[in-house]
Amino acid sequence: MSQTATAPNTAIVILAAGKGTRMRSAVPKVLHEIAGRPMLGHVIAASLEAGMSRLCLVTAPDQNNVRDYALIEAPDISNCIQENQLGTGDAVRAAMSACEGVARVVIIFGDTPLMRPDILRQLAASEADVCVLGFEPEDAAAYGRVIMEADTPSRIVEYKDADAQTRAISLCNGGAMAVRAGVLKELLPQLQNDNAQGEHYLPDLVHLAVASGHSTGLVLGDTDDTLGVDSRKGLAHAEVRMQTRLRAKMLEAGVGMQDPNTVYLSYDTDIEADVTLEPHVKIGPGVQIGEGTLVKAFSHLEGVHIGARAVIGPFARLRPGTVLGNEVRIGNFVETKNARLGHGSKVNHLSYVGDAELGINVNVGAGTITCNYDGFKKHITRIGNGAFIGSNSSLIAPVTIGAGAYLGSGTAVSGDVPADSLAVTRAPRRDVEGWAQSFRRKNQEAD
Repeated sequence: MSQTATAPNTAIVILAAGKGTRMRSAVPKVLHEIAGRPMLGHVIAASLEAGMSRLCLVTAPDQNNVRDYALIEAPDISNCIQENQLGTGDAVRAAMSACEGVARVVIIFGDTPLMRPDILRQLAASEADVCVLGFEPEDAAAYGRVIMEADTPSRIVEYKDADAQTRAISLCNGGAMAVRAGVLKELLPQLQNDNAQGEHYLPDLVHLAVASGHSTGLVLGDTDDTLGVDSRKGLAHAEVRMQTRLRAKMLEAGVGMQDPNTVYLSYDTDIEADVTLEPHVKIGPGVQIGEGTLVKAFSHLEGVHIGARAVIGPFARLRPGTVLGNEVRIGNFVETKNARLGHGSKVNHLSYVGDAELGINVNVGAGTITCNYDGFKKHITRIGNGAFIGSNSSLIAPVTIGAGAYLGSGTAVSGDVPADSLAVTRAPRRDVEGWAQSFRRKNQEAD
């Protein structure tokens, strides 16, 4: 792995073979997105940040797209196949050959996008032979319960197998677990499926460990760390929790938000101090915003780099490949795509600028469009420093507007315009005296 290991000689096994039928989607459950990134991507990122020395992914035989995605995010990941979905214990068995030679194995789920790297480090650093992640939610609902004896876990009971007394326990099973590799190899074959689901439960390792004289331990997390997603409702809830986390991070970094709950960020959003985000701003993946920039209400940004002290919106849409220099102004109902604008340039009203390169201090008037697509290929529009593009102009690419040139309003230009010149393509005006009066009379008589 590319990152320095902080959990040496530790493998992390990510269980992702679940079918996710409750999602009611052709997309595998773990590839549904939270804050612009698949849930599995969040889990892999947390594992890498925790510094695990080896990553293993367990998937079902037909989940090629899940395995392909994982290899993009972590090229060294080991893909392991669970031939039949016979429970979490069976899933870990599928990964055992990939864990040969490590001292410790941390097991987590691919549908827990809010798991923090610090929790994974704590699990990996535990000296217990079997260490489980627990949490105490406000509503324990149908979570499995962790039974404690002498301040250590003695067993985990699934809700469906629990009696009323056990269900009254507030400490719940968070799903993740860390096991000494030798102990895992010893205990996995002992898992039985005599339970309500007829599956091999990984949590049964706890009571098997106690019965065999092995030590157990507990890491206490919060509800976000353990939040698993298995439905559309759960996905929406996880999005809310992730957005709360991202907004808090931005506010702490000096980003201003008038109404944080209406601003949506992505996992990789990079915003410098003194940027202000007005209400109802949505930021997709790949966005960087320089200091002092103002993003006005109802603007949508994705895949863009914005310099310092720019003003964006309201109602602006900046699409991937947009690079804006310092003090650029993008106004209301302006769309950009694959466009570079130099320092101080302005596109203030009702315009589309795509596949274009604008120099410094260019002014683009209202209603201007770059006609970049001919039905087969995209073409580039280049506008030199200080050029002035009059309102309602059409720049038919490929075309170059020279530095300091002027385009008169209503101009459609398909050839290059020399620097410091004026281009005008308006048709000659013709006035027909009395035409309107005659037209009205004729139509009134017809009625």
